[in-house]
Amino acid sequence: MPPEVSSQWREKASGFFSSSGVRLKQAGQSAGSIAKNAGGNVADAAGKFGSLVKNRWALMQQSKEQQNPAASGESIQERFRYAATSTGALLKKGITETKEKVAVGKLKVEEAAKKTADKSKNILNNIERWQKGVASTDVFGVPIEVLVQQQQSTRPVPQILDRCAENLIISGLNSENLFKTEGDRKVIRQLIALYNQDWNGSIPEGVSPIDVAALVKCYLASLPEPLTTFALYHEIRNARSSISELRDSLKKLPNVNFMTLEFVTALLLQVSQKSLLNKMDAHSLSVELAPVIMRQQGDPRADFYSHFYYTSKDPSGTMDQTLNHNSWVDYLDEDEDADASSQIPLDDDLPPDYGAIEVIQCLIEHHNAVFTDANETIWR
Repeated sequence: MPPEVSSQWREKASGFFSSSGVRLKQAGQSAGSIAKNAGGNVADAAGKFGSLVKNRWALMQQSKEQQNPAASGESIQERFRYAATSTGALLKKGITETKEKVAVGKLKVEEAAKKTADKSKNILNNIERWQKGVASTDVFGVPIEVLVQQQQSTRPVPQILDRCAENLIISGLNSENLFKTEGDRKVIRQLIALYNQDWNGSIPEGVSPIDVAALVKCYLASLPEPLTTFALYHEIRNARSSISELRDSLKKLPNVNFMTLEFVTALLLQVSQKSLLNKMDAHSLSVELAPVIMRQQGDPRADFYSHFYYTSKDPSGTMDQTLNHNSWVDYLDEDEDADASSQIPLDDDLPPDYGAIEVIQCLIEHHNAVFTDANETIWR
């Protein structure tokens, strides 16, 4: 092959491989901003590919120089054609994959936008409903006295607590780490939706005692004001060393709060009496329940959203019902695909309220002595 023809081939080859790498890198960079959430750094991958192409051509050049000077021009030309064909195929494949990632990224953005719009609409609808004074069927997040009045029950205790307690007494008291082991997020979310639609609903069959206990904690944490009330927090806390003083302080609670507190601590007493099996004595139960029963105003330890968000374990039960989600449930749908095995402490940066823990422990261990004036809850 004449020298001028060989030079032309080298120039064409260099230009081809150089432009191929640049084109693919530019395509990756333009798509990367759209599809970066779809996975991978396309631009970096394209840059590496461009380097690979240049290295391949360098090896060809080196091989050519080492060959016999009498090597035929047809052999060099054939090698270039093969390299150009394979490089073109890789370039086409890279651009196709980039387009696919862009499409996936666009779909995810559209799904997220639709989900956010639906949540915003539900929140606005609920705000408008409350502003107009429309009665709500919700159970979670509703003041306890309002809920009991709406239910018109013979006993001044929320029906959801009655249903949960009945379920645990019948078949759940022996469950290890009851009220400590966190329940299945999805099951609890379904139960919340169930009771926000029908406050008189029953616990579906197949729901584990762990999930039922977690539902009790979520309900208590959702109350705008805890059972012991904000106003009596310090008085009740300071009376924990004397049963008589504690009894007198508790008598100042609204009747619904007093009767519900008696009901809940009676249930915890039943659980503690099975501590050899369930590993939950009065102190352990107090550590778990005190933040949702007794807290100061502004204390984030029992914040419902945070509590429920970090309530995640491997699924332990499923339900067949298809339930519509309300504003509480919609809020908690975020990060649904998060690692369910990872747990983040509810009060990671806050020390335990030891005074509140001691109060609840006293109410469990000395339940009958404290609630002498109440119609004590008795399970058979």
